[in-house]
Amino acid sequence: MIKVSVFYPNGEGTRFDIDYYCKSHMPMVASKLGAALKKSEVDQGLAGGAPGAPATYAAMGHLYFDNVEAFQGAFGPHAKEIMADVPNYTNIQPVIQISTIRT
Repeated sequence: MIKVSVFYPNGEGTRFDIDYYCKSHMPMVASKLGAALKKSEVDQGLAGGAPGAPATYAAMGHLYFDNVEAFQGAFGPHAKEIMADVPNYTNIQPVIQISTIRT
């Protein structure tokens, strides 16, 4: 299984609408990806490691698939529409990482 993580770095002047992300964006993404998407999760940053430090990331979205090919096959046809929704909830340039789930 793989995890596609989308990180939204926190910083001065950044905007992130977590309600829109959870209630509109992620459900839209799930509907576009269909059965290839095994599950999804959203993390909202609360704090950094040191007392009083801000969270490194405003939020993180995680999408789980059987393999990279399943992700690419499901995401590719809808990439433009999914990415066009990003300005509706943030001005942050997302950082994407694909990882293998190890247990």
